[in-house]
Amino acid sequence: MRDEKIVREEICEIGRRMYGRRMVAANDGNISVRLSENELICTPTGVSKGFMKPEQLCKLDLSGNVLEMSEGFGPSSEVKMHIRVYQKRPDIAAVVHAHPIFATSFAVMGKALDVPLMPEVIVNFGKVPLALYGTPSTAEIPEAIEPYLADYQAILLESHGALTWAKDLQAAYMKMESVEFYAELLYRTTQLGGPRVLSEEKLERLYQVIGGRK
Repeated sequence: MRDEKIVREEICEIGRRMYGRRMVAANDGNISVRLSENELICTPTGVSKGFMKPEQLCKLDLSGNVLEMSEGFGPSSEVKMHIRVYQKRPDIAAVVHAHPIFATSFAVMGKALDVPLMPEVIVNFGKVPLALYGTPSTAEIPEAIEPYLADYQAILLESHGALTWAKDLQAAYMKMESVEFYAELLYRTTQLGGPRVLSEEKLERLYQVIGGRK
């Protein structure tokens, strides 16, 4: 079991980074960390990620039951998709959901990030698929993301935003930064006339180095 005080402080720090990089606006987005096999700490609803305090965060079990919360600071209704990640991926310890501008633009357009632009993109993701639209706060979003959890590390949520997961919070957040970089790069190269994608030959050589396609 991780030190809860450290986890709460780390979540608040990542929230400040997300807000500072305009990955979230107002009270958007949510973050969670698996505290133990059946417990997690998550961000509260109605609080800006840039101004959270450790005592405002909520503790839940993996069935969604609230174990601890401060008065007036209930868990985000979107924690359901975080819980689905933990249920299906016991190796995952952190989940980040945000609305970064470029990545969310692709999500709103209903477009996955699947253009092989550069080796770093392939190494990090292979591609970032698009999960079909689900009504926020319902089981539709967890159902929509489940098919992608085993084989990917990040997804776009149609008309919604982006979701990343990893074995620690720092890594999950860095995945979100990388998704946004990928999306901005694809957008800007498209404005310049269209990206020059890696050839199949170059891709195959790269896959041999990294141990196969993603």
